[in-house]
Amino acid sequence: MNYLEYVCIYKDTLEQVFRQHHDRSGNGNTESESNEKSPSFGAELMSVMDFLDANLDMKSKLYRDPSLGYIFLMNNGRYILQKIKSTPEIRDLMGDAWCRKRSSDLRNYHKSYQHETWCRLLQCLNQEGLMVSGKIQKPALKEKFKAFNAMFDEIHKTQSTWVVNDERMQSELRVSIAAVVTPAYRSFLGRFRQYLDPGRQSEKYIKYQPEDIEGLIDDLFDGNPTSMGRKKT
Repeated sequence: MNYLEYVCIYKDTLEQVFRQHHDRSGNGNTESESNEKSPSFGAELMSVMDFLDANLDMKSKLYRDPSLGYIFLMNNGRYILQKIKSTPEIRDLMGDAWCRKRSSDLRNYHKSYQHETWCRLLQCLNQEGLMVSGKIQKPALKEKFKAFNAMFDEIHKTQSTWVVNDERMQSELRVSIAAVVTPAYRSFLGRFRQYLDPGRQSEKYIKYQPEDIEGLIDDLFDGNPTSMGRKKT
């Protein structure tokens, strides 16, 4: 992206180079025809961006964890978009439609990340199999809490080591995760905690309060492998 920023300084010169190369290739019988048919600097720039997009998409698929692949795409996509928006020469060439398409792509990466990580976690809180003949099945309920705790611990352990450099995007991710996970967990806990015996049994299976979940979500994407249980300052 830095090279593209620098090369825009020589846009007019490169336009001449493209025309001369086109003429030497035997395309365009007249000067006007040559100018019409030769690739413009903007078109060449768009081709470079398309190649970069394809390259990033290919690299994102090398991650074994699909969630990390989407974080990779979000990190790079946000950087590219911010770079173009802050460089008038490139933005004028790429156009507003391209910027809107890039913003849409980022939202789709975000949704895919949410689905891959947190929608799977929320499946632990579904009520399937919890009630038989109008009675709560305690063993099934205990398994639900155990599964949620184990999966949340694993996600937190892994994703607190990941890094999202853009502070705004980091905040947006955390807010969107909390908005999905915390209400669902609070609702499940409020409805079913009464079926666990107070004391040792509830302490064993109810590992987190909703506030704990929110606090741990705030640890994500800091690149801190020891963040579990720490207090943010």
